[in-house]
Amino acid sequence: MDDILAEFIAETRETLEALSGELVAWENDPADRERLDAMFRFVHTVKGSCGFLNLDRLERLSHAAEDALAQVRDGARPADRALVSAVLAIVDRIAELAEALDTGEAVHGSDDHLIAAVRADGGAIDPPAETQAHAQRGAARSIRISLDLLDRMMAGVSDLVLARNDLSRRLQDADLGIAVEGAFERLSLCVADMRDTITRTRMQRIEKLFASIPRLVRDLSAELGKPVDLGVEGGDVELDREMIELIRDPLTHIIRNALDHGIEAPEERARAGKAAQGRLRVTARQSGNQIIIEVSDDGRGIDPERLVARAVADGIISSDRAERLPHEARLALVFEPGLSTASTITALSGRGVGMDVVRANIERIGGVVDIASVMGRGVTLSLRMPLTLSIIPALVIGTGGHQFAIPRAAIREIVRENNAALAIERLAGTVIARLREERIPVVSLEAMLGVEPLPQSMPRSLVILNPAGGALYALSVAELHDHQELVIRPACPTIMAAGVYAGMTLPDTGLPMLLLDPAGIADMAGIAAAAGVDAVAAPAVVEEDGVSTLLFRDLDGAERGVRLSVIERIEDVAGDQIRFGAGRLRLAVEGRIIPLVGFDSLTDRAMVNVLRLNDGAVELAYAIEEVIDIVRLPNHVVQARNQGIVAGVALFEGRQIELLDPHWLFADAVGSIPAGGERPLCLFGDRDDAWTREVLRPLVEAAGYRVAFDGEASPDEAHIVIAGENSGAGATVPEGRLLRLRSDIAARDADPFSVYRYDRAGLMTALQAGRARREG
Repeated sequence: MDDILAEFIAETRETLEALSGELVAWENDPADRERLDAMFRFVHTVKGSCGFLNLDRLERLSHAAEDALAQVRDGARPADRALVSAVLAIVDRIAELAEALDTGEAVHGSDDHLIAAVRADGGAIDPPAETQAHAQRGAARSIRISLDLLDRMMAGVSDLVLARNDLSRRLQDADLGIAVEGAFERLSLCVADMRDTITRTRMQRIEKLFASIPRLVRDLSAELGKPVDLGVEGGDVELDREMIELIRDPLTHIIRNALDHGIEAPEERARAGKAAQGRLRVTARQSGNQIIIEVSDDGRGIDPERLVARAVADGIISSDRAERLPHEARLALVFEPGLSTASTITALSGRGVGMDVVRANIERIGGVVDIASVMGRGVTLSLRMPLTLSIIPALVIGTGGHQFAIPRAAIREIVRENNAALAIERLAGTVIARLREERIPVVSLEAMLGVEPLPQSMPRSLVILNPAGGALYALSVAELHDHQELVIRPACPTIMAAGVYAGMTLPDTGLPMLLLDPAGIADMAGIAAAAGVDAVAAPAVVEEDGVSTLLFRDLDGAERGVRLSVIERIEDVAGDQIRFGAGRLRLAVEGRIIPLVGFDSLTDRAMVNVLRLNDGAVELAYAIEEVIDIVRLPNHVVQARNQGIVAGVALFEGRQIELLDPHWLFADAVGSIPAGGERPLCLFGDRDDAWTREVLRPLVEAAGYRVAFDGEASPDEAHIVIAGENSGAGATVPEGRLLRLRSDIAARDADPFSVYRYDRAGLMTALQAGRARREG
């Protein structure tokens, strides 16, 4: 509020200075309509600001002057000299009160005579003697300068920083003595202080942008008859003053859309089982060199199918392309010009700009607009914008002949891979760094950026990152260079849309360099979703609210999914690496031949996208068309009628998703013959075995059993108990109910009550026998 008040005082002073000559001219010619309008706009603006700032005295004065001037504009009252004098007296008093707000001193005396005079009720208009002293006081404590001049100042200090960096590099190569180093250090401090000062002149707390939102929502809520619970957070985040003005209209339009088309009417919300009061959240946060503003509601959401149908009907996309569009691309159609799914046109629908203009305006300043929607649960729109021209401390890293920068504020520490305190583990295809008993997921910079790594003799480095609002993770990099203060500018929209960059810079070398966005990399790698969850060290654990699943488009065009925990990696392979041999398709990779599964013969394909699946003992490849997303699917699955590559179907966002059967895939890969079976309590002896949880458990559940692990149920309750060959389970298991799984296909004679782990027919027979024995 202090910042807003200071802005009000500065604007009032500025307007009074501009009107000073107009006031005299208006007094000489009261019939001048242009000057009358200027006076009216001034008192109207003051009145509006006072209402928000709770300045009752100023509001009364400006309101009285506004009423009088409105009567003159309407022709209901002549602009005689008495009225002009009364209005000028009020303007003088407004100036006094504005200066008093700045100095903290009080303006004594009553305003009633001024208000009475302007209302033509009589009364003197000369201010009392005790207030006249204030008219002589109040030298301006702030000035306004053009943004062009600020830009030139910022560009100058940016060049100064680059020159300082260049000089620092040259001084490191020359031994010029302590005196020169001391002088350079003083110069660096002066440059840093100048840089911070000039940067702050352009920055403003975003609460000025947010200040009008409560009133906007209140008025729209009343107009639409939709009660709304508004939450606004992040007003202390600072953003360039000019950018605040540039995003004001897009943000207003997004909020209007949320209330007009997103949040339902109370009766509709009641039918959907929602609270009568809708929920709207507007938040802001800083992430690296970006500001992220999110607007989310709990309304009806956006129907992507209706968007697609409308886009096809309008000729924006073809029907063939529409069928292949992934979920995100379908939602992105909302940004197409003129495309809307609104069933009715309201008074609000035609106001402001369209969503295509919203995106264009944000991209014009180097930003990106993201949209996420869940039918029946609401929409979240994210505006990711740069801080504009800024200078930040950063670490320069390199890989494959390229250099990148990372904001130093996001770096917790840096360790070498050969550090004795560091251990690198691989679990279910996820690389984990164990550092001082802390487990941290590792992301390869080359894999994330699609850069081919160069051979190197030195150990790689792990840059431990903890981005604002994100999860802790380690970025594996090949080269570490030096720390620099870099001038950051917005990158083009195409680069920013990649989601892993926060801007670009031109270091003292003169070669352009991209600034990485630590939070964006975490999101892209799927790490942010696991923030605060220790499941990163045991990703195979199935949680109560669903199973982490990779959605992909198969070669036959169908949308399918597979448990994320059995995926080791996703990669492109050359078509000539695939051959049909020994009765099946096989892939030659890394000096090995592994089975290849898919719904296509793969003819005439130069490159094939494959999922590398691994259960710890068997590896295979599954050919796909493209990856769609990583989601959490519900535990409820409608089982397939016949055993095979597809285990069943799950419902996700209204779409039926076929789920692959991991056990069938791995069993088929080693030559086991699938057999049928049906399905109640199976007790597993080892809950820490990932293969049991992720590969065997779905098969047992598909056979009609509910599953429990050792300690969760008694062996007496179980129809069958399944344990590994080296497990100690079995001492308290009733006779005939224990089944051990062995890894050696030929070792049956060693234990007649054991089954080879990939003998699907044997497993199904044992499960059927266990159920029949219990029911009998």
